[in-house]
Amino acid sequence: MSQNHLSDLRFDTLPLHENVLAGIRDAGFEFCTPIQASTLPIALEQHDVAGQAQTGTGKTAAFLIAAYERLMNNEVESEGPRQPRVFTLAPTRELAVQIAKDAEVIGKHTGFRIGLAFGGTDYEKQRKTLEDGVDLLIGTPGRIIDYYKQGVFKLDRVEVAILDEADRMFDLGFIKDIRYLLRRLPEPHKRLNLLFSATLSHRVMELAYEHMNEPELVRIEPDKVTADRVRQAIFFPSNEDKMPLLIGLIREMGAARIMIFVNMKRDAERVQDFLEANEIDARAISGDVPQKKRLRMLMDFQSGNLPVLIGTDVASRGLHIPDVQYVINYDLPQDAEDYVHRIGRTARAGAAGDAISFGCETYVMSLPDIEDYIGHKLPVANYSSDDLPDIVKPKPRQRRPRGAPRRRPGGKEHNKHSKGRRRRRS
Repeated sequence: MSQNHLSDLRFDTLPLHENVLAGIRDAGFEFCTPIQASTLPIALEQHDVAGQAQTGTGKTAAFLIAAYERLMNNEVESEGPRQPRVFTLAPTRELAVQIAKDAEVIGKHTGFRIGLAFGGTDYEKQRKTLEDGVDLLIGTPGRIIDYYKQGVFKLDRVEVAILDEADRMFDLGFIKDIRYLLRRLPEPHKRLNLLFSATLSHRVMELAYEHMNEPELVRIEPDKVTADRVRQAIFFPSNEDKMPLLIGLIREMGAARIMIFVNMKRDAERVQDFLEANEIDARAISGDVPQKKRLRMLMDFQSGNLPVLIGTDVASRGLHIPDVQYVINYDLPQDAEDYVHRIGRTARAGAAGDAISFGCETYVMSLPDIEDYIGHKLPVANYSSDDLPDIVKPKPRQRRPRGAPRRRPGGKEHNKHSKGRRRRRS
């Protein structure tokens, strides 16, 4: 791993409990990243922090270390099941799962229990874990509110409140849910409040000042919107050349971990079909994919068993996937901020990476806004149509017409109206 992204501050020089330091060593951390070096001394003094930094720069470890240190130095005894003392909200299921994984590593030697609450799967399993008692509650707003209203846990003992990717919460329409939950916590001055995000917009800062206790604002390189170590380039293909160019580039990249971004779910499926028809193993992930299938895709991609992951912008935020060598914007995003979040999937934690974009006929009009936002022109890459590969077109997907009966294994048809019917005997 490159050390260029690290500060000169060592974790073992900070006033941290030995059990927390042991987890930091298990995670392989020695020196702080800039966001950690700037925020941890403040948070360890029990002052609230609103931190902004590029994706992949260690924000998760920063707030987890501060949270664990608070718990280690403030032992409590209470009757009955443990109630959450650390409350962490994330905008997506994938980010909540990733935070929990990081929390398990860093908190391995602390003895604190972690509970997850997110929608889409494991309803009863999650509920049972939370009923048994947890110290750290990590999840998405909807499922947490569901359990809270059922009395599965209380929020009156929370000592640390964390909002991760707060700007994304706004984008997804969670602000009412966030305010509902924050109002159920102890008063802001009775807890440590930590807010982290890739961007701190005016509306996010309004939320911070409303529900935090005079937070200190920390911005890391606000004038450098995109990571220094991301090599960026843009092609200008015709719509007809887009798919052959994509397939040709992936073949040239070889055994690399590649993320492809499109703007719409149907385009993700179309790209997957073309890649598979041309013997490239790829899967499309979007908000409509069932949760268990989503997690399996991510695990396969993280392990290297799946070389290409195709996503809409729901997959561009909050996913910590190491060693992504290439990000390809098959469609230029229509929001300039999404460009930054997409290419932030590569060059994480100081590694280098490549971000390649297609300025096609349909989406090239987004380019001026993107270049204004990042503060520079994207280098132009050229290609020759004569050098593009001949590609195989996929077979059309077989889609069941709406209302048509589904087939059971063995060929028997059924639908929701026929369930439970019995044949009348004459």
